[in-house]
Amino acid sequence: MNDFYKCAICGKIVKVIAAGKGELVCCGQPMAMLTNFKSVNEVLDFAIEKEEEARQFYLEWSKKLENKALSEQFVQFAGEENKHKEKLQRVKTGSTFKPAAKQVTDLKIVDYLVDIVPTPGMDYQEALIVAMRREKASFKFYNDLAAMAQDEGLRETFLALAQEEAKHKLRLETEYEKEIYSEN
Repeated sequence: MNDFYKCAICGKIVKVIAAGKGELVCCGQPMAMLTNFKSVNEVLDFAIEKEEEARQFYLEWSKKLENKALSEQFVQFAGEENKHKEKLQRVKTGSTFKPAAKQVTDLKIVDYLVDIVPTPGMDYQEALIVAMRREKASFKFYNDLAAMAQDEGLRETFLALAQEEAKHKLRLETEYEKEIYSEN
């Protein structure tokens, strides 16, 4: 299944992985299905919106974090999400880019960590977990969009973006391994 739903209130997006009965509800309202894209531009607009949401998340949290170094790191994350948004905007005007020939290594560190709810006082470890989870979700999101894409160029663009997100996740997992595991 490749059905995506979005909450009109909080913006949360969910992917249906198994069919069930009833309707998806978030914030007290039914969620809207997003997979009925009518054009390539609608898919690109959706992906651009997701990159902007990620950028805003990192910028908002950079202002809330008490740790200055973490705050600066989140500003850098926001900049990287903005670069993805710009790439997608260029694709809308006819530009393309291809995924790297080599698959990015997945250390799977975040797969074995508990989920963290962001708080202004979160420490470096918690911030890395939040960021790793976001990058992992983005990786899956772009792979799902690639699987749905009918157009080969668009499919390759989504696979390239998935690889970009995988690189970010790898960098964060490497940092986590270096800073957190080395302390133990």
